[in-house]
Formats: sequence, C-alpha cells, structure tokens
Amino acid sequence: MAKKAVAADKIAEAGDAKTRMLIVAERLFAQGGFSGVSLREIASAAGQRNHFAVQYHFGSRDGLIQAIFDHRMVQMEPIRGRMLAAARAGGGLDDLRTLVEIIYLPQLELPDDDGRHSYAGFLSQYLLRARSRRFGEFSSATPPGLAMTLGLLRERLGHLSEAAAQRRLISASFMFVHILVHHGDREWAEAGNEPFAAAVADTLDQIVRCLEAPIAD
Repeated sequence: MAKKAVAADKIAEAGDAKTRMLIVAERLFAQGGFSGVSLREIASAAGQRNHFAVQYHFGSRDGLIQAIFDHRMVQMEPIRGRMLAAARAGGGLDDLRTLVEIIYLPQLELPDDDGRHSYAGFLSQYLLRARSRRFGEFSSATPPGLAMTLGLLRERLGHLSEAAAQRRLISASFMFVHILVHHGDREWAEAGNEPFAAAVADTLDQIVRCLEAPIAD
C-alpha cells in the first residue's frame, strides 16, 4: 500500500500548480514550521515564477495551511470508506479499537518519496493551533467517512464531556504523529530499533486506553 501512496503522491506533484504547492508547502512546513517558511519560498520550490502564487490560490498562509489539511483528509477518505465497510460487515462499528484504527491508520498511506511522513510533521503543528472545544472539529469541511467515524467514536466516549473528549482526541493524535515522525524514518529502522509495525500496534493500544479511561473524581 505504501508504494501505491508514493505513486499517487508523484502523480499529484506532476499535476496542477495548486496541488504541487500543497505538497511542497507541507514538506517545507514540516521541516521549518508554519512561521519559518516564506510564501515566496513555497512558490519558488513548487516551480512557480509568480512569487505571489500562494496568495493567488489560497489567499493567505492560514488559507494554505487549512487547504493542506483538507487535501489530506480527502485523500484518506477512500481508505476510511473501505475500512468502514469492512467494519460494518464484520459488526465492528461499536468496537473502540476498530474506530481508532479507521481514524489513524490511513495516515500510513501518505509517505513522501523518501519514505518519510512530512504530513505527520505538518499535522503536529496543525494540532497545536487547534482551539475548538467541540469534539472532532478541526475543519469546516470534514469528509463524510471521517465524520461518521468521529460520530461513532463520540458515542463510545459518552462518559466524557465535549471538551474532555476533544482534548483526549488531540492528545491521542499527538501520540500517533510521534510514531510517524520518529519511528517511521529510515534512520530508526536502520538502527535496528523496535519494528515500526510493533510500535504502531502498541501506540494504538495506548490510544484506546487513553480515550476510554474514566475521569478522575
């Protein structure tokens, strides 16, 4: 599946200028931070002669950041759709571990050409900007598969207030992002450390326990 994701990424890079800017900006933001990369630098790295190409397509830095997030959510939607269908067929839509997998595992299908996960680096910064106390609210346009999964997850977290459920979801997301950023790169694998698949499985177990833990009195 990773090879297919890489191939899809290459196709996107060879496509329209707007998509190329999204992919290039994601990588640069992951490396230098949201405020550490200029919009002119992004346009140039994406092969745009017009230094104001980012503003033309996205309006502002914030518009670009949101567009990257939404673009990746849409990319993962077919994967989530298949996982939801399989869970529905197997009667697993009320299983917390299954729902967690549907939310997080599609991110494994978004590596760069060199096998790294720049999206994870981008997402960690995006989550730090999150201010909403409403569960699962990270964008004004949540794809239907993700929205359905988050809705089912919220039902399973009925013991939590809306703000507490959102806080735990963000914390859980940071846990998974950490695995992608630090454990999924080549240096980690070549050093003979814990297998990536084992780290992912253990992290998903941690996320489930984090989400379902009762609120302390």
